[in-house]
Amino acid sequence: MKSTMQETPLLVSSILQYGAYAYGDSKVFTYHGDSISECSFSEISERSAQLANALYEIGVRQDDRVATFCFNHNQHLEAYFAIPSMGAVLHTLNIRLFADQLSFVINDAQDTTVIADVEVLPLLARVLKDAPSVKNVVVVGTGDLAILDPFNVGVFDYESLIDSMPKTYKWVDLDERSAAAMCYTSGTTGNPKGVVYSHRSTYLHSLSSISGNSLALNKDDRALVIVPMFHANAWGIPYSSFMAGADMVMPTRFLQAAPLADMIAKTQPTIASGVPTIWNDLYHYLLSNPMDMSCFRIIASGGAAAPEALIRGYEDNFGVKLVQGWGMTETSPLVTLAMPPRHSAGTSWLKYEVTAGKAVIGTEIRIVGTDGAELPNDGQSIGELEVRGPWVTSSYYHNDSLESFDDGWLRTGDMATIDSEKYMRIVDRTKDVIKSGGEWVSSVELENAIMAHDAILEAAVIGVPDEKWDERPLACVVLKPGREVTPQEIKDFLSSRVSKWWIPERWCFVTDIPKTSVGKFDKKVLRNDASQGRLDVIKA
Repeated sequence: MKSTMQETPLLVSSILQYGAYAYGDSKVFTYHGDSISECSFSEISERSAQLANALYEIGVRQDDRVATFCFNHNQHLEAYFAIPSMGAVLHTLNIRLFADQLSFVINDAQDTTVIADVEVLPLLARVLKDAPSVKNVVVVGTGDLAILDPFNVGVFDYESLIDSMPKTYKWVDLDERSAAAMCYTSGTTGNPKGVVYSHRSTYLHSLSSISGNSLALNKDDRALVIVPMFHANAWGIPYSSFMAGADMVMPTRFLQAAPLADMIAKTQPTIASGVPTIWNDLYHYLLSNPMDMSCFRIIASGGAAAPEALIRGYEDNFGVKLVQGWGMTETSPLVTLAMPPRHSAGTSWLKYEVTAGKAVIGTEIRIVGTDGAELPNDGQSIGELEVRGPWVTSSYYHNDSLESFDDGWLRTGDMATIDSEKYMRIVDRTKDVIKSGGEWVSSVELENAIMAHDAILEAAVIGVPDEKWDERPLACVVLKPGREVTPQEIKDFLSSRVSKWWIPERWCFVTDIPKTSVGKFDKKVLRNDASQGRLDVIKA
């Protein structure tokens, strides 16, 4: 027996049309450092139509890949809607990729047009000669475009290109399973792998993130979109905000603590999203430059585990709840959120906030042992995290990677536990977990314990060879300005916080820790530096 329900496709164009219809006066604020511009949702809808008309005029057709090489701003948001809604495929290029990786993803996707910020044209120019599929470059912002002269591409100014175009477009009637956007993994091992999101997956992901038990984005919110729009579609926040009628604040390239504090003061966001390194920098800036943060009802953190000291610090010093989530490019990315249950009270919320959270509606999670068997949710058993759901990829673009999938589940490469209340905790990446004397040391938990010391700004832990124990932890530490601490003092501090045998004998004090293109600690670089003897290691 079949239902009698209509089968209206779930499309990105539907999100655009609904947001403009129901919340046309909601705003998108773009921060330029010395000024803030704004566009209403109605204007974003019209400008998206103008962009679609313009792209069609320069030759973009259905299924063509159109890349964006941009920071977060209203023009990037317009591309988010125009490209998928006209039947083409949005491909967000990571501004922080190395040239060889950038060249690889452009060629693998066969991008025909690139929309690029003028500030990053030198980066794009480095790879254009090796990207024969690119026929057009549309430039956002004013500046010298002569750098593109050596290449056989059409060059257009964004605003001039769309200015004379009609403000309406007959959005294409698509199969909801059609490709809407694609994003490549950060490629910490080997070449980046392509993930292709469908219209359906994007729509359902947006619905989940605006639900009351999730981020609960709504018409009364103002979302500060710190996470880059080139990384997993900015965690889907632009789409879900438009669907919910929430204002958006776009920070462009101003992701440092001081300008973030300035835009918070000027725009008063109620919710924000970013990686822990951003929140850590802002937190320490605010300690020296205190300001009212009561505008926030929540700040969301993901991409890596946030230290307990940081979560507690935001709550104790600024009254702000920092809520962790977990996801990855392959999962669109939202899978879990650490929302405390209703029975938590007083300080008991913290025991939930330090986890990666519970699976949101639409997703399933499990942990699997080395024998492939599912492990119990007892909070103790450690296994590889596997996930599935309608916005979780089932394959990679142009890449079989059969080892990444397990009978319909995505193998994440993260080691985790799940407790009886179904809260998940990331123990480590499979490649980062340290096997010492036959037992596991969680680099993530050890890092968080070290960063709880008030003299330490950042800490990254890697495994290094050891004759007796096979592997032992090496802690790379960044001190706060003007602070000093010895390895022994840190070891004494850790003695009541982690198992005694976890405490490192090897320490390295560095001025900064290398980061990946999405702001995570780049342990691959640290491991290479350690193996080549480039780190000044102290044994204590």
